[in-house]
Amino acid sequence: MTGPSDHGQPKAVTVLGATGSIGRSTAELLEHNPGRFRVEALTCGSDVAALAAMARTLKPRFLAVADVTKYQELVDLVAGTGIEVAAGPESLIEAVARPVDLVVAGIVGAAGLPPIMAAVRQGTAVALANKEPLVCTGPLMAAEMKKSGAVLIPTDSEHNAIFQVFDFKHPETIDKVILTASGGPFRTASAAEMKAATAADALNHPIWSMGAKISIDSATMMNKGLEIIEAHYLFPLQESEPGDGIEVIVHPQSVIHSMVRYKDGSVLAQMGTPDMKIPIAYALAWPDRIPSRAERLDLAKVSQLSFEEPDPQRFPALRLAREALKAGGSAPAVLNAANEVGVAAFLENRIGFLDIAGLVEETLTRMPAEPVLDVDAAIALDHQARIVAKETLLKIKRAVG
Repeated sequence: MTGPSDHGQPKAVTVLGATGSIGRSTAELLEHNPGRFRVEALTCGSDVAALAAMARTLKPRFLAVADVTKYQELVDLVAGTGIEVAAGPESLIEAVARPVDLVVAGIVGAAGLPPIMAAVRQGTAVALANKEPLVCTGPLMAAEMKKSGAVLIPTDSEHNAIFQVFDFKHPETIDKVILTASGGPFRTASAAEMKAATAADALNHPIWSMGAKISIDSATMMNKGLEIIEAHYLFPLQESEPGDGIEVIVHPQSVIHSMVRYKDGSVLAQMGTPDMKIPIAYALAWPDRIPSRAERLDLAKVSQLSFEEPDPQRFPALRLAREALKAGGSAPAVLNAANEVGVAAFLENRIGFLDIAGLVEETLTRMPAEPVLDVDAAIALDHQARIVAKETLLKIKRAVG
């Protein structure tokens, strides 16, 4: 992998999902570190107005929009810039096929699987911001990385924290990785309070400002469950069973973003303010560092750090995720798809908060684990799991009714 520290040339970057939350933060960092990066390509799902505005600032060579009906509008918006434009799902593959040093993968959902896998297969370093590639195709992704030599640099705060303090040259010296969780809005709530919780209650995260879906995942702690699965494939841990080398601890202040415990008893932690620009900046510059423009951590102002065990009874998502990881095959993909259906239904006030985990568990029961042979199979399984989850959803609605 090349970069400014290697021979003075700007690092070439492609951003998938440039108009989303991760993409916009990435664009801000690229803009405020002139001379460090050259933008090769930007992609979006359908928001061509935002993509064109971003392109006029970052000056990429190529733009891609997944929605083919937006092609002409995008062409008109960037007329006279000389930027090449393409549309359709295949245009995302075309974007990652262009030689770069780093692909920032910010596409949400299964739509990101094909282009991310394509980037990995050609040996490109990938700053991974979405969960689906490792949750749905972890073994496939790991196998392709081994073949191509590609590097996955996680950009979510927890895995990025582990990446920064994990000794990849000597993984045998590591005892555990410890994922920290804020505990979300229901950290101290009773089961009765959680049963009565509204979407507004669950979206009221005490620390992080996030989108609706991930805010609900934080409230159920499914985000930690999915992160356990991701960590299993990201880090070469010596485990007797999948997930045994990964712990979760609740840390309400969200100052320590995760930790690595070594066999000599040392615990290394990465700390910082709860700002996604910090892990994104690390991923962009790796193995170097760049200014992130994030607020600096003031430990005296924080005053104290506290920790507690997560309650497995009130947060069954952690158990479901560990069971899916151990079952292997399609189980993690089914877990992820069913959870998305459940979260959407809760946000639409069609089921209760505690019904989300019940929906996921029932879907996993109805879809026993099977092998995932390729990306197409993973996408098909994701689709099928959503159908089964929606059928299960009807049962829950009838029970509630």
